[in-house]
Amino acid sequence: MWVPAGVALALVVLPVAGLLVRSDLSRLPSLLVTPSSLHALRLSLVTAGLSTVVCVVLGVPLAVVLARSGIKGIRVLRAIVLLPLVLPPVVGGLALLYLLGRKGFLGYVLDLAGIQVPFTTAAVVIAQTFVAMPFLVVSLEGALRNGGDRYERVASTLGAKPWTVFRRVTIPLLLPALGSGVVLSFARALGEFGATITFAGSLEDVTRTLPLEVYQQAEVDVDSAVALALLLIVVAVVVIAVARPKALDAAG
Repeated sequence: MWVPAGVALALVVLPVAGLLVRSDLSRLPSLLVTPSSLHALRLSLVTAGLSTVVCVVLGVPLAVVLARSGIKGIRVLRAIVLLPLVLPPVVGGLALLYLLGRKGFLGYVLDLAGIQVPFTTAAVVIAQTFVAMPFLVVSLEGALRNGGDRYERVASTLGAKPWTVFRRVTIPLLLPALGSGVVLSFARALGEFGATITFAGSLEDVTRTLPLEVYQQAEVDVDSAVALALLLIVVAVVVIAVARPKALDAAG
């Protein structure tokens, strides 16, 4: 197992090492503290945080419905929910644009009300939520299916109301998976590019997140793009390495 495991690890580590070799370490601090870089980092963290909150608020009930509901067509519904996992992000961005854009059937109504969604910060949050929420739903639904519903049934037979069962039994059972799902959703939102640039554009201080800033700088200053890419990698590693164990410990 060491040989394929080593190859798999190399596929992840060597590209990052290539960025380190290519980077100009002497210019690294000055490249990372430019106003555009700091604005992009701040926007990425804020929008990824907001989209993660939306993922939790909407994804937890959705995962419970998918795992516990016995209605016909639930498999089709599950496939639709998980569609963003396999769709190219650009396709997701186009779908959002033709839904909420001025020519979209829902965007037309919003436009009449004076509400514009595309090419705003809200569009960034929506795009990130679209691509990140399936990660949370997959984690939670798997935990619910593996754990079964025997504890919930026992609580119901003892007279607990559905909301009490959900709050006192289902949620505690979900906490470990919820911690993992939240971290994965945040990390996925932080690195989102395709749906964001298609649906929200790349407007400085408005929609240009850190991945979009990397793409922008790659066309004019490769050293700056490499520095920002390393920054994005560091932030993602910190989030996964630090937040995930803390979330699991808290759940335990």
